Amino acid sequence: MTVDQTRVPAPSRSEYCVIACAETWRGDGEVLASPMGVIPSLGARLARHTFSPELLLTDGEALLIGPGDEVEGWLPYRRHLTMVTGGRRHVMMGASQLDRYGNQNISCIGDWARPARQLLGVRGAPVNTLNNPVSYWVPRQSRRVFVEKVDMVCGVGYDRAEGARFHRIPRVVTNLGVFDFETRDRSMRLCSLHPGVTVEEVREATGFPLALPGGGSVPCTREPTAEELRLIREVLDPDGRRDREIGAR
Repeated sequence: MTVDQTRVPAPSRSEYCVIACAETWRGDGEVLASPMGVIPSLGARLARHTFSPELLLTDGEALLIGPGDEVEGWLPYRRHLTMVTGGRRHVMMGASQLDRYGNQNISCIGDWARPARQLLGVRGAPVNTLNNPVSYWVPRQSRRVFVEKVDMVCGVGYDRAEGARFHRIPRVVTNLGVFDFETRDRSMRLCSLHPGVTVEEVREATGFPLALPGGGSVPCTREPTAEELRLIREVLDPDGRRDREIGAR
């Protein structure tokens, strides 16, 4: 059932982003969701509340929690590492730069030997991307983020991951649309537009040639159901943090 537009306000751009992030965990089964950012976290919790009840959530430390933050179990570090290295975690990370093959940079801007700007550092990105599925969340897509070549590879893309058993990049979600790598050469493809966004807007915010679905027609990101909107607005994020992450539109 889709939203009855006569009864509730139409979904906002940030709510479409939450829905798109939630969809990245659809069908994953009992895996550990590791969302980074407000909207990915809302998406993971929404998925757990609705179509992915087997999804495992944590408090960010050592406790497994339910959709209402109730404690469900204990996840010691050794068990966490087993899941990380065995493909049983699905991370949604951010990206300061991302190229057409999914190589991600969160370390520095400019030459790594003498960077113009120091960022987070490589951190766990190589291990994450080679050992379990990793999706990406970009709250403000632009040519500064979607680049022809990243300044430093932190998260490993498809052109560098040959032989990595658990490497997979299911989705990239931005404030403009949803992307995947379901192309012959594993380059990025635009697979849905958030309502109100055009293909030209996305191309203008992308620093490399972007593949489109066969036939060239790009569908819209799916509509939330009435229950999903209620959960987002009344249960998961009544304070509207989702709007602030992308800049309310």
